[in-house]
Amino acid sequence: MNQDFQRQVPELAAAAVPRWYDRIHIDPILVGLLILVVLFGLTVLRSAVDGDDALFMAQANRFGLAFLVMVIMAQVPPNLYMRWAPMLYLICLILLALTFFFGAEVKGSRRWLDVPHLLRFQPSELIKIVVPMSVAWYLHQRILPPSAKHVLISLLIILVPAIVIGQQPDLGTGILVVAAGLSVLMFAGLHWRWVFYAMLLAVLTTPIVWQYVLTGYQKQRILTLFDPEGDPLGAGWNIIQSTTAIGSGGLFGKGLFQGSQSYLDFLPEARTDFIVAVMGEELGFFGIFALLALYLLIIARCLFLAADASSTFGRLLAGALTMTFFVYLFVNIAMVSGLLPVVGVPLPLVSYGGTSAITLMAGFGIIMSMRSHKAW
Repeated sequence: MNQDFQRQVPELAAAAVPRWYDRIHIDPILVGLLILVVLFGLTVLRSAVDGDDALFMAQANRFGLAFLVMVIMAQVPPNLYMRWAPMLYLICLILLALTFFFGAEVKGSRRWLDVPHLLRFQPSELIKIVVPMSVAWYLHQRILPPSAKHVLISLLIILVPAIVIGQQPDLGTGILVVAAGLSVLMFAGLHWRWVFYAMLLAVLTTPIVWQYVLTGYQKQRILTLFDPEGDPLGAGWNIIQSTTAIGSGGLFGKGLFQGSQSYLDFLPEARTDFIVAVMGEELGFFGIFALLALYLLIIARCLFLAADASSTFGRLLAGALTMTFFVYLFVNIAMVSGLLPVVGVPLPLVSYGGTSAITLMAGFGIIMSMRSHKAW
């Protein structure tokens, strides 16, 4: 027995030594999956930008920065995120308000703020993280499932920035912000009667929203969803061309750099919102299936990390950020496939763009922080 104990001591001591990835608070499985998706995305983007090396290298550099941000966010202890949540929420509301006065207008929307000679960023992207963080901060010391009072206050925290974003106008980001906040409530054990009330309210207020809230182009996008052939050269062009591209790829696709829809400029926004159509045409069903499998593995791993978080705040925030990523994915795929209206949501970690990639990676860093910092 003495000898057994002596043999076990070195093993116990070795187990107590933190592994290198534990010391920097990252999860190697999640990081490996993210690298695979990014490499997959860069390969498809190389085709979508039609040999534009400058755009390709710009995106590669953005992903490098995004991974750096992810590692930095993973180092921040959860208690600091919880302490900063109210202040970050107020700062983001101020930045959103500034877009109406100083925002750069692109295609009729004021969503971006310019820092002269430095960068252009979209404050609404930050809100996707800050809203679930703020709702988790509010609920973490409450009795769960939340009472009616706390549900209503949480909804107020969610809807104020979402309504402001909708006025930019940016319906896609507004949907993601609402989804992020509601995910916290769902993980907090929201009773199903609240879900029923919300669905009933949505049905009853649909005429009001249609008449007084939605803008003309938003109404047109919804109508186009049901009859894209009604205006094939106008509002229905995007959906018709994207579904044509996906369908033409068949099972195995036409091959990389062989997509006629994107190379002949039939496919709109080929490197951003509709990049999955490029993928469907060139890599076929199996190419899209491979990417979706990687996405689902990322979601499963994130949910595991969320369940293993050491606090209510950590579990609520990590779970909500995971579901936000899922909604990102679902809305883009459904939009390009003609199942949802076109709302301008990029394919996560694949579409061209910097702010979205950095925000998503920051979210993954926060998820890893919620699990890896055990004692706080």
